[in-house]
Amino acid sequence: MPTLYTVIRKPLITEKGLGVKETESTLVFEVAANATKTEVKQAVEALFKVKVYGVRTANFVGKERRRGKFSGYRPDWKKAYVRLKAGEKMPDYVNNL
Repeated sequence: MPTLYTVIRKPLITEKGLGVKETESTLVFEVAANATKTEVKQAVEALFKVKVYGVRTANFVGKERRRGKFSGYRPDWKKAYVRLKAGEKMPDYVNNL
């Protein structure tokens, strides 16, 4: 059974994420690569005490990066868009921006 903080790694605070927050009441998180939509929903509801309407996820493949003649790949990661139900208050970390 994964814990809340192994499912949700960190909130993604970007221009696109803040725009989605204001127009669609949606939060954006970086989540564990093997986390399911149900696990993300349960983790957000338990952590922020809100009701979740739906979860959308997107997988990203790590890009190749070079430092001189040495090359490697960034790690693969997963993003989750968590939409809150109508009337739910946004968590405090988002309101401070």
